[in-house]
Amino acid sequence: MSKKMDWKQFLLNYGIICVLGVLVITTCVLRPKFFSWRNLQSIALNVAPRFIIAVGVSGCLITKGTDLSAGRMVGLAACISGTLLQKADYSGRFELTKNLPDFPAWWVFVVLIIVMLICAIFGLINGLVVSYLSVPAFIGTLGMQLMVYGICLVYTDATPIGGYRNDYTYVATGSFLGIPFLFWIALVVGLIMWFLYNMTPHGKYMYAIGGNEQAAEVSGVNVKRSKIIIYVMAAMLYALAGFLLGAKAGGTSVNMGNGYELEAIAACTIGGVSVNGGIGKVSGVLIGVMVFELLKSAMQFLGLETNLQYIVQGIVIIVSIAVDIRKYIAKK
Repeated sequence: MSKKMDWKQFLLNYGIICVLGVLVITTCVLRPKFFSWRNLQSIALNVAPRFIIAVGVSGCLITKGTDLSAGRMVGLAACISGTLLQKADYSGRFELTKNLPDFPAWWVFVVLIIVMLICAIFGLINGLVVSYLSVPAFIGTLGMQLMVYGICLVYTDATPIGGYRNDYTYVATGSFLGIPFLFWIALVVGLIMWFLYNMTPHGKYMYAIGGNEQAAEVSGVNVKRSKIIIYVMAAMLYALAGFLLGAKAGGTSVNMGNGYELEAIAACTIGGVSVNGGIGKVSGVLIGVMVFELLKSAMQFLGLETNLQYIVQGIVIIVSIAVDIRKYIAKK
């Protein structure tokens, strides 16, 4: 005899996805072009870098932390990448490199390594503050958010950056076997993170810390070191995403990445990553990001005013976290 479905539990777990699914279906009916190959490809290209950001944030959430500096690190990485990869003859070239006649033509991969290392330093500081100073992740990373934004303003003088070299923009426009590089990069990142989460001691420690930090420490887990590794890895993923978003946009400014951390947190919670720690899958993060991007695209196709779109996104963020907390309370 089949077990009767618990609709209350089902709606609690998948209610938001169902509502957003209805919205997408409605959009497809009212705006048939929404389901066109071109639009789906555009959505998928937006999903790739945002998935990389979200999977970085997911590790922080699983350990009952968060990272509010994610978006600003994305912006800093995009700005640094852009200034180092501008065309030599570009009239609006960044002053710092323009005034250096022998400034080298950096190889694209070298610039990626540079921005990842720079952001890794900020991730290390986040990890140390959260682990050794016992500062709540919300407060510590909020402070880092402001610091990184300030550094980016000082570095760029709030000047828009453009005129990128073709080998840089090709990272976003090129393809392999007919599939854009962005997909391949996101796929590789997803597989690596899935392996780390599910097949390594680090992943086991991460879930143990999120489940019960004191018990994990008693059982021999080096909690401080594990948290530092999580925040450093997250920062490096933000740098990669910023590098890719800069190439995709063909230009950047200090406002690149603003608010992306909130989208990432919302996508994670929609995908089943609990803000109360100990629960979350890489596949769930991907689903959450896809759902959130479909929501934004659907609102654009329905002609919803941009200002109202922010209101709807804010409601989704609040509801998704509220539902997650409700599930946590129900289990206790």
